Amino acid sequence: MALTLQFVPYADIESLDSESRIGKLLGIVKNKNVVLMEGRLKPGEETLLIQKTMEAIDKEFKGVELCTIFPEDRNLAVFRKIRKNFTSFLLGNREGLTIIGPATVVKEIRRDPNKIQLFTVDVKRR
Repeated sequence: MALTLQFVPYADIESLDSESRIGKLLGIVKNKNVVLMEGRLKPGEETLLIQKTMEAIDKEFKGVELCTIFPEDRNLAVFRKIRKNFTSFLLGNREGLTIIGPATVVKEIRRDPNKIQLFTVDVKRR
């Protein structure tokens, strides 16, 4: 079985409302693809994603694994932090990367500052 990673640029979802955004992402994941989305969801959207996932669970769809990574601000100068926050306010949550994968494919996602580890379910060929 091949693992398919589907990149979703922020531009593809920025004009969508929260329901449509979550619907689009869940549609991709339900097709057994792992979503690599530019940016991150709002906290309310993450909650909505989990809610919609729970409603959609059946024999084929067992849920999702979710991980968001984004650069740390700790070492930025004050002016750069202000500029970055202003840019985020104007352009949306484009910074970072969100990974959403079906639980039938993705066993676990681990992250640290230098890498992401995506562990997949071991599927035996028959």
